[in-house]
Amino acid sequence: MSIWWSLHLRREAASVPLARRLLLGAMQTAGVDPDICYDLSVALSEACANAVEHGGSEAEGPHSEEYKVTAYLDGEKCRIEVTDSGPGFPSVRDRGVPQPVAHTRENGRGLGLIEQLADHVQFRNRPGRGAVVTFDKILKWREGALLQAS
Repeated sequence: MSIWWSLHLRREAASVPLARRLLLGAMQTAGVDPDICYDLSVALSEACANAVEHGGSEAEGPHSEEYKVTAYLDGEKCRIEVTDSGPGFPSVRDRGVPQPVAHTRENGRGLGLIEQLADHVQFRNRPGRGAVVTFDKILKWREGALLQAS
């Protein structure tokens, strides 16, 4: 058995903990290892915070007021995708990874944190339609978990 869900959220700070709690609840109910739950929930929080802060502007129309989160859990991995309608990543290199950020900056380290917490990460721009952050993590399960691979 596998599960997936998709949310369309307003670009407001209050949407970030909502998305995080939904992911945590789904993973905990399914029986995912608590450490994996924590890593993915932090990575999701960072991706959502990035979409809220950089995902569009009111001048760009009604769709820039929202972003989308989709999560897939199956027997072996979890894939999460956060899509916004903003200008995209200004510093994405050809290989799809944003430029490093100085350690002294107050913000801008969230994408690097996602890279550290996930097993595979992709940052991409959709020209004229926003940015997409996709990340995967191999799952570990508690004994007797509902979705555990056979």
